[in-house]
Amino acid sequence: MRRWSLLFFCLIGLNSLSFAQTWTLPPLSLIDSPTAGTLYRGSYVSNLRAYHNGGLLAGLAVGISNRFYVGISYGGENILGEGKVNWNPDIGFQVAYRLIDENIALPGVSIGYQSQGYGPYLKESERYTIKSRGFYAAASKNYSFLGDLSFHGGVNLSLENNDTDEDLNFFIGAMKSLNPELSVVAEYDLAINDNGSKSIGDGKGYLNIGLRWLFANRLAIQFHFKNLLENKENVPSSNREIKISYLEFF
Repeated sequence: MRRWSLLFFCLIGLNSLSFAQTWTLPPLSLIDSPTAGTLYRGSYVSNLRAYHNGGLLAGLAVGISNRFYVGISYGGENILGEGKVNWNPDIGFQVAYRLIDENIALPGVSIGYQSQGYGPYLKESERYTIKSRGFYAAASKNYSFLGDLSFHGGVNLSLENNDTDEDLNFFIGAMKSLNPELSVVAEYDLAINDNGSKSIGDGKGYLNIGLRWLFANRLAIQFHFKNLLENKENVPSSNREIKISYLEFF
């Protein structure tokens, strides 16, 4: 009986090891910009982002199907450090659905909604430093070129428009692997919806770059260097972030 029990647990352990090596954490976003990627059915991704002014943003996304996932997030400024914590006013929500699967000719295309912006929340302006995407559509195309190479782009309509800048916005980006673990990430947010007379952007757009380290397939650590064009007025300009994401199954 003990032999059969030992064999059973060995088989379970081997199956778990094989399972862990099979599934890889998909990039649902580059840095701030969403991709057309989705989660596996029955999986979930937990993530934690640390940003300037002692800010932390925690999130959880759940794969309802291989095409559809939902997520929530919450955090605040000055959680790390001293003084009063400035919590975000609301819980952030995200839903995404992949309309078109990627093939040789066409990119993958997803549509979604995201209410979570990035950076400190500016109470006077009733917006995040980086506006939430609101309603968006994103396309992604992957290639094999000295490793993995992917291009991404999309359009969004943010509902954070208290500054009266309600323009459609566009974003583009790319990810290039250096080896099976490390990838370089870059994105450019045109910020067309953040260059009005009452906005904090001054028309340069937001250029971000980062390094993504995929550790043990299910764990990713990203280092972000943001707003390299210093597209802000009267608020912190270029800054650094770190993000940790972990994939698990129910």
